[in-house]
Amino acid sequence: MTRTMDNDPRYRYPRPDFDTQPQNLPGHESKMSPQPDHGEESYAGNGKLAGKVALITGGDSGIGRAIALAYAREGADVAFTYLSEDRDARETERLIREAGTKALSIKLDQSSRAACDKVVDTVINQFKHLDILVNNAAYQKSYNQLEDIPDDELRYAFSTNIEAFFYFCRAALGHIPPGGSIINTTSIQAFAPSIHLAPYAATKAAIANFTLSLAAEGIKRGVRVNGVAPGPVWTPLIPATIPEDKVPEFGANTLLGRPAQPAELAPLYVFLASPEASYVTGEIFGATGGRRQM
Repeated sequence: MTRTMDNDPRYRYPRPDFDTQPQNLPGHESKMSPQPDHGEESYAGNGKLAGKVALITGGDSGIGRAIALAYAREGADVAFTYLSEDRDARETERLIREAGTKALSIKLDQSSRAACDKVVDTVINQFKHLDILVNNAAYQKSYNQLEDIPDDELRYAFSTNIEAFFYFCRAALGHIPPGGSIINTTSIQAFAPSIHLAPYAATKAAIANFTLSLAAEGIKRGVRVNGVAPGPVWTPLIPATIPEDKVPEFGANTLLGRPAQPAELAPLYVFLASPEASYVTGEIFGATGGRRQM
């Protein structure tokens, strides 16, 4: 059997050591080295989501961009939100339109309930229906110790990372038809929290719990609800939020010895949104590279 670096999952993508490359929040794709892979050259669609409309929060970069690209290549029109990264958002729009489907980017701070409600209204007005909601956007910041966490940042983490999920789901659920899907991005941090990411990890645990309770309600309407729990993924949040000395070895503590690229997560989100997952609801899918400890 011929074995190549492309076939070996350990070496398919860049491995540590990485440059430190400090960035300010929320981080930008264009400043990262190596550049993240969202599937631009590799993802080939098969019409699994043809005619669908998807709303993805945090779709300008990272996992969100990879999902947007994959959904578009599967035939879905895609609306996505972003916080402030206009350049990254324009690139995601370009990728969606190049796939031959419609794109809509919406800039907002999702810590506001009114802003979340308005996004869903805008999507319905623009596309006339909504089939898939992906709650993906999140706020992450590192702290040396508990006493270093300011009250306002603690509140912002919870309002952005979990309250917004309630807002979006509440606004969208009445529009999503039977056969539709809600997918929430939680994290390995929900199950194996890192000491310097306490607020983020706590919100991700709340997302996992919310996903399970929402699944029981959603299926009464024929809507499946699932979660994805990524491990370390090479996105702008990494150089922008984790301690600088941890960036060079980011992802080295997985069985694969490297972080995931966003492109490696997108097929899971496609599966969960597609009719192929018709018997899958109330599940949390891990994609951690085999990482099971802190």
